[in-house]
Amino acid sequence: MNVLYIGDIMGSFGVEVVSKVLPQIKKDYEIDVTIAQSENVTNGKGISQQDYRYLKNIGIDFFTGGNHSFSDHSIDSNVSDMNQPIIVPANYDDQSFKKGAKILKTVFGDILIVSLLGKVVGKDANAQINNPLMTINKILADYDKEKLVAIIVNFHGDYSSEKVVIGHFLDGRVNAVIGDHWHIPTADARLLPKGTAHITDVGMCGSQDSSLGIKYEIIVNRWLNNNKSRNILENSGAWQFNSVLVKIDEKKAKTVSIQSISLTDKNYSQH
Repeated sequence: MNVLYIGDIMGSFGVEVVSKVLPQIKKDYEIDVTIAQSENVTNGKGISQQDYRYLKNIGIDFFTGGNHSFSDHSIDSNVSDMNQPIIVPANYDDQSFKKGAKILKTVFGDILIVSLLGKVVGKDANAQINNPLMTINKILADYDKEKLVAIIVNFHGDYSSEKVVIGHFLDGRVNAVIGDHWHIPTADARLLPKGTAHITDVGMCGSQDSSLGIKYEIIVNRWLNNNKSRNILENSGAWQFNSVLVKIDEKKAKTVSIQSISLTDKNYSQH
């Protein structure tokens, strides 16, 4: 079973990039299941009902969450429905616990997918986020009796140390721990000693000529002059598509490999 995890889809440009690239990626790599980080889809914060339906229609099977998942309330009913393939971080607060882990039913069997926040995430750095290690322990205990072919954990956070530590904490207990939130892909995709696939950050989809998807001039002016300003998404120019492919032997529920799949407009045209 080939599972594709797509990094943060950043705004309408990110949606455009995914719609352009995903069909060929799925064909070339024989993708069976596609998961995407959805917390930045709609205007950079959250995901709307409209964007959710559109991305499902173009081939995304499941949507993970992050600190901006609570920004667009049009999706709330889907998040609360255990049959809808979208989650928010399970450890954001006590109310989000059961909305942060769901089963995706596939032709290969049931996959448990979980989202967690790191203890330090942007403006929420001082928020009382529940302990991610304790939270994932509770989730795995809750699903211990389920017959699962795979468990995929998404860890959305700022500190690389947290992302690496939770990978080792879950090594041998889940099939993959995939970090995101930085919007910059790291070069450390690998199988950990006990067989869990891990990457510190998968990257993003959207503008390459930007500051993590935001117009450069906005960030430079804010930094140089200490001005408060709203982020403005960069929706033109060079683009990037970042993801990882996790191969799983579903009969043994064992991870076989992980590899990064990253494209830009330049190497895509040569593809």
